Amino acid sequence: MPIRLVAGLANPGPQYHDTRHNAGAWFLDALLRRHGAALRNESRFFGRHARVSIAGQTVSLLEPTCWMNHSGRAVGACAGFFRIAPEEILVAHDELDLEPGTVRLKTGGGHGGHNGLRDTVSHLGGGGFHRLRIGIGHPGRAEAVTGWVLSRPTADDERRIAEAIDRALDCMDDVLAGELDRAMNVLHRKEPTLDR
Repeated sequence: MPIRLVAGLANPGPQYHDTRHNAGAWFLDALLRRHGAALRNESRFFGRHARVSIAGQTVSLLEPTCWMNHSGRAVGACAGFFRIAPEEILVAHDELDLEPGTVRLKTGGGHGGHNGLRDTVSHLGGGGFHRLRIGIGHPGRAEAVTGWVLSRPTADDERRIAEAIDRALDCMDDVLAGELDRAMNVLHRKEPTLDR
C-alpha cells in the first residue's frame, strides 16, 4: 500500500530545532529540500503541512507544531482530513536504541517509550503505521535520557545522522510506493543496532 502521509516528529520552537529529539523533523526538512517544497502553517492539522508530488504520487508532509507528547493530535487530524489509513502513514522519529548513522524501517509495533509514538498510537487507534527510526544513540543510563534527547548531538554524531537521513531519502521512492521490503534491503545492510 503506498504511503500518503509522512510525519516528522519534533518539539516546536528554535530552542529545540537542533536537538536529537527533532531528528524526525530533520528528515522531513531534508525531504522538502530535495523536492523544492516548503511547509505552511496549517492550524487544522496542529502543524506545518505541504502536499508534494514525489515519484508520481501526491504525499502529505507534516511537522506537528504541538509538543512531542501531543504529536498524535496532529497526525490524526491530517490523516482524518485526507482519509488516510494508518497503513498509509510513515512517521519519522529519533531512536535511542540505534547508533547515530543508523536508520531503520519498521511496520507496526508499540511505542517503545517514545512519547511522540505513544500519542500517535493513541490517536490512530493502534500502531499499524510505518516508522522511519533515525538512530541518535543512548547515553547509557536511563536517568540521562531526557537531557540526552533534548541536547544537540556532537558534530560527529550530527554528521552521521545527516548521512543516515541521506540514505533514507535515496530509498523514498520505494518507500512511498509501498515497496518497504526493497527499501529495507538497502537500509538494513548498514550499521548494526546497539545491544541494549
